[in-house]
Amino acid sequence: MARIDIVMPQMGESIAEGTLSRWLKKPGDAIKRDEAIFEISTDKVDAEIPSPAAGVLVEILVIEGMTVPVQAIVARIETDAAAAVVVADAPLAFAPTVTAPPTSAPAVSAPTSATVVAAPHAPANSLDERLRTRSSPLVRKIAAEHGVEIAAISGSGISGRVTKRDILAHLDAPTPPPSAPLTVATPLAGLPATMMVPAQAAHAAHEAHTAQAWPGDVVEPFSKIRRLTADHMAQAVRVAAHVTSFFEVDLTRVARIRAGMRKDFEAQTGQKLTYLPFIVQSVLAQLKRHPMLNAAVNGTEMIYRKQYNIGIAVALDPTGLIVPVVKRADDLSLGGLTRSINDLAARARSKALKPDDVTQATFTITNPGVFGSLMGTPIIPVGTTAILGLGAIEKRPKVITGPDGEDTIAIRTCAYFSLSFDHKVVDGADADRFMADLKRTLETLPEPTV
Repeated sequence: MARIDIVMPQMGESIAEGTLSRWLKKPGDAIKRDEAIFEISTDKVDAEIPSPAAGVLVEILVIEGMTVPVQAIVARIETDAAAAVVVADAPLAFAPTVTAPPTSAPAVSAPTSATVVAAPHAPANSLDERLRTRSSPLVRKIAAEHGVEIAAISGSGISGRVTKRDILAHLDAPTPPPSAPLTVATPLAGLPATMMVPAQAAHAAHEAHTAQAWPGDVVEPFSKIRRLTADHMAQAVRVAAHVTSFFEVDLTRVARIRAGMRKDFEAQTGQKLTYLPFIVQSVLAQLKRHPMLNAAVNGTEMIYRKQYNIGIAVALDPTGLIVPVVKRADDLSLGGLTRSINDLAARARSKALKPDDVTQATFTITNPGVFGSLMGTPIIPVGTTAILGLGAIEKRPKVITGPDGEDTIAIRTCAYFSLSFDHKVVDGADADRFMADLKRTLETLPEPTV
């Protein structure tokens, strides 16, 4: 018999665990090599995981919705179909085990039972204790920034590992009251935030986010990707001092260049030519001139990235958001950028992204303008210092000054661009200089090289 273990893959450099969100196969199913077996979700990616070999799925060790460490065995495949003995619904020790007879015999259902045993307290420096405190780099970074001792937090991960959700919940939890009762003349919810001490403000914020369902309401739990998005956005707002600057950009020059080369470009490359690759090329040129916007913050240090990896936000249907990354985008031509952007977007929507596709962004672009939005204040992804938002591109009447100094009204193709930046490390003047240079570049764009 040739039995192969299927493990939870490492979905990004800072990812210590993943959630198995859905099984695509069941015990006894024949599987082809590279055929998708299950879906996983992490705070970086929502993806389908392919089989490393052809065979029969004989054992499932992790149930849907369970979060396990990377490299944990989640299933087993038997490559010799004739020798396959199926073990149905056999998750880890956290759920009941049901064993089915060999596939050659008729299946007989059997009642199941589960026993929950409280784990004894692990002594200091034991394996369990080391596993519990060996959290992901992201969790350790959040803990360091807020002065939190990870060992003091009750973790919900494997072996009590503290996950990102655990530490965010710990930070949101109200501080225990002092030994002497605190008398407040008015309810916390009625106090202005400026009048509250931090513990009161945290408690009031917690209460403000608690809602009760009314008769006739429909209550639906968050999907996995919605929970991850919510966690990520809440953390992003917590760690960056958000400020947004708006510029109107005249894209008439870009529109004319695009119209002139579109037919030949699409015939040569087979790719649809949009405004986005032109904008990405111009952004790359300005990031090299304004390095603080292609940077990251590490405590009291700035890390100026020498790679230019552009994250492109992609909306998923029916709900959700993911940000695949064009790596070393400055090495790509207009055609190369177009192919990369289109490929990543297509694979994001078909859940075919790989772990490397969603990591190491140094700057992000989001394009809500495709839905008609004129402008917005996008949230800066964790690990970067800025994000560019693109508003709807539309024709507008504008006052134009001619060579003779006379003003005339003309129809121009324009859009509002918004730059959200971390004011802890990026000054407003630096952000506005970046935007002014980006505006000038797009409005005087030379003929590009495909």
